Amino acid sequence: MKKKKLSTDVNVNAFEILKAATGEPTEEPPKNKKVDQPEKNPAAVALGRLGGLKGGKARAAKLTTKQRKAIAKEAARARWSRQK
Repeated sequence: MKKKKLSTDVNVNAFEILKAATGEPTEEPPKNKKVDQPEKNPAAVALGRLGGLKGGKARAAKLTTKQRKAIAKEAARARWSRQK
């Protein structure tokens, strides 16, 4: 019989130990799957992704050189003003 690798989550380990002690069969918990969340509409996902792909480029094309420089200076100032 193959030994099962224990999880790093204390609660999952405690549950597995409890199931082993009571003799219940252990099964893998679902990974990264939210039970209460409905499936997404593929068409809506595609539209959202499409807008995200062209959003930054479209915005940059509308800005003037002066506006882009002002935005870049503000971003640099915000990055360098953080406390370390």
